[in-house]
Amino acid sequence: MDILVLIGRILFALLFLLSAFGHLTKTKAMAGYAASKGLPAAGLAVAGSGLLLLAGGLSLLLGVWADLGALLLAVFLVLSALTMHRFWQEAEPMARQQEMTHFQKDIALAGACLMLIAFFSYVGHDLGLTLTGPLFDIG
Repeated sequence: MDILVLIGRILFALLFLLSAFGHLTKTKAMAGYAASKGLPAAGLAVAGSGLLLLAGGLSLLLGVWADLGALLLAVFLVLSALTMHRFWQEAEPMARQQEMTHFQKDIALAGACLMLIAFFSYVGHDLGLTLTGPLFDIG
C-alpha cells in the first residue's frame, strides 16, 4: 500500500507544483488575468497563491505533514473556485459552461484534499514513505 500512496501523492502533487511554477514565473501575465476577473491586488494574490501551491504540493510530495499540505491546497482550490470561476456571472453560454467546469473541478479537487486530510490523520505514523506523520489528529 505504501508504494501506491507514494505514486498517488506524486501524481496529485505534480498538478499543484506545475501550477505553482506558472504562478511564480508568469506572475505578471497571471496577474493580468486575475485583475480582469476583478481580483484586487492581483499581483500579490498570484504570488501568494503560487507560494501556497508550492508549500502544499511539496508537503504532499515529500510526505512532510501531508495533511497540512492537503489543507493548504483545499484552501487555495475553494478560494480559486469562488474568485476566479464565478460561472453565475457569465452571460455568454460557452463562457458560462467553461467557468462552471473549472469551478466544479476546483471544488472536486478540494474534496479530494479533504479526504487526504482524513486519510493521513487516520493512518497516522503507520504510513510509510513519508518524512513525517500527520500534523493534525482528527481521529
